Amino acid sequence: MKGSVRMWPQLALLYLLTAGPTWSSAALVDLPFMEYLDSNQLVLLQWGFDEVVGNITFTLSIKTSGWIGFGLSPKGNMRGADMVIGSFGTSGIYFQDHHATGNVLPMVDSTQDYFLHSMTEVEGRTSMTFQRAIQTCDEEDFHITAVPIKLIYAYGQTDEIKYHGFNRGTKEVNLLRYITRDRSQEGEHFDFKIDNITIPANITYYHCRVMKMPRFDVTQHVYRIEPRIDNLDMVHHMILYGCPLHVTDDYDGPCYAGNKADNCIKVMAVWGVGAGAYELPADAGIPIGGPNKDTLYRLETHYNNPATIAGRQDSSGLRIRHTSNLRRYNVGTLTTGVVPSHDYRIPPGATQFHTYGTCNTSLFSELMEDPVPDLKVFALLLHTHLAGRKIRAGLFRDGQQVDFLALDENYDFAMQEVISVGSIKTIKPNDTILVECNYMTTNRSGYTHMGLGTMDEMCLAFLLYYPEIPINSCWSTPDQRNIESVPNELQPADQEDIITYENQLSSSPQYQIVSRNEGQPSMHLEATVMTMNATPTVTCRNLQSPFKGGRCSCSEIIGGSALLLLLLWSEV
Repeated sequence: MKGSVRMWPQLALLYLLTAGPTWSSAALVDLPFMEYLDSNQLVLLQWGFDEVVGNITFTLSIKTSGWIGFGLSPKGNMRGADMVIGSFGTSGIYFQDHHATGNVLPMVDSTQDYFLHSMTEVEGRTSMTFQRAIQTCDEEDFHITAVPIKLIYAYGQTDEIKYHGFNRGTKEVNLLRYITRDRSQEGEHFDFKIDNITIPANITYYHCRVMKMPRFDVTQHVYRIEPRIDNLDMVHHMILYGCPLHVTDDYDGPCYAGNKADNCIKVMAVWGVGAGAYELPADAGIPIGGPNKDTLYRLETHYNNPATIAGRQDSSGLRIRHTSNLRRYNVGTLTTGVVPSHDYRIPPGATQFHTYGTCNTSLFSELMEDPVPDLKVFALLLHTHLAGRKIRAGLFRDGQQVDFLALDENYDFAMQEVISVGSIKTIKPNDTILVECNYMTTNRSGYTHMGLGTMDEMCLAFLLYYPEIPINSCWSTPDQRNIESVPNELQPADQEDIITYENQLSSSPQYQIVSRNEGQPSMHLEATVMTMNATPTVTCRNLQSPFKGGRCSCSEIIGGSALLLLLLWSEV
């Protein structure tokens, strides 16, 4: 009988016992993203993913007591669609992976790559939570990539699976690069911009403007940040910093000129070349105003002008959208990686050269009065300059790596954006964060130094998290006093010498520097570079469909015995 709540614990146990390599004993990932697929808000999709593990989890919830279906489609219709259908049938739970070749009844896939975790019916709303590999290596499945995908849905009024009539629709969503929109508050904003400067004819120029925001007597939460760029070919990145109370004067000029503006180091917002707007999660915001209504802020703009063009005017900046309806958490940004110190040198001629920045969070308690909470990381921005090829951020606990916070195996200097991690990553007190960057300098004839210039290098990961703590940065640089062999920049590089030099830097004790938002850095010569795991990756073979492709996790296909038992269960 259909009660107010219906579930399937027996099937969950059956799946657990038979799924083999596809089953993870870990709990389901958080589902931080949500989108109504229809204008009447009857069809709700929630999802979360882990790009490193290679899984994506969905919850589809539709206001119906009948069957429900969800799919991925090349053109928003049935032809070529990959879909799942679930219902409470007369013989028990029905849930199967299908594909369609046209506007006909979809066919059951020969390999079942979607795995049901739960199905419920509560007060006339049917919901199912299910998981699949982001790339299943199955020709009958749609291969999810970081581009917008047409999602389709359909449902019936009864559990008998038949033609849906008008109960269907489609919506285009970028599942892996989703940006939320809070349209209800879109009118409240102000701009923090450079004031019509002339960009110098320098390859690299950093301009800083220090000023107050509009005065808000009541605390506001910033929930969305939008770039307003005048010169897309020159503006490389912008960082908005909060200033300590002793910075009381406006400033408009070159950055790092030895004045008080250099003390504004609390990162509030970050934008990189190639990125668009970024919206924070629904339960978190960046606090401004209220007790901090007289605080000054510094907008740092990096101009990259390799052609040394003269005379360009610029008033680029950030549009700040805010609300007085405060959210549950204050957002903080933690800068991690390698201290951009000029004495850190990358030799020329390297086919690959790794740098490492470490952050032991056990040091946070020395700079905080309150206990250090768990930090929930929801997004990151990974940053190197032109020689950067790869960047990874790993999380270690009790000396062992427990996760990747983020990674980019195909880093693009021209595409630097804040990326949602897909599922919340938790940094616990005493965890260690390790940022690894991989560079190629075969086209360079001299040393590349860590530093601010475009031809210098950086290795940074900006972590967006909540709840906010008063720590601004936690990064490191190696103790180079005992480095014995440094490759000669005037002679052709020997790769073995380069590897030896890299190993000496990574095995040396690391100076770890932790700073509060007001400055007050604390330095420790005790950190070591831990060994990061290899990036998990499997290559799909024989994929021919033009709308399919990408990195795969082929080992996560369900075994035939599990499929057989699932089919048998539906007939009980």
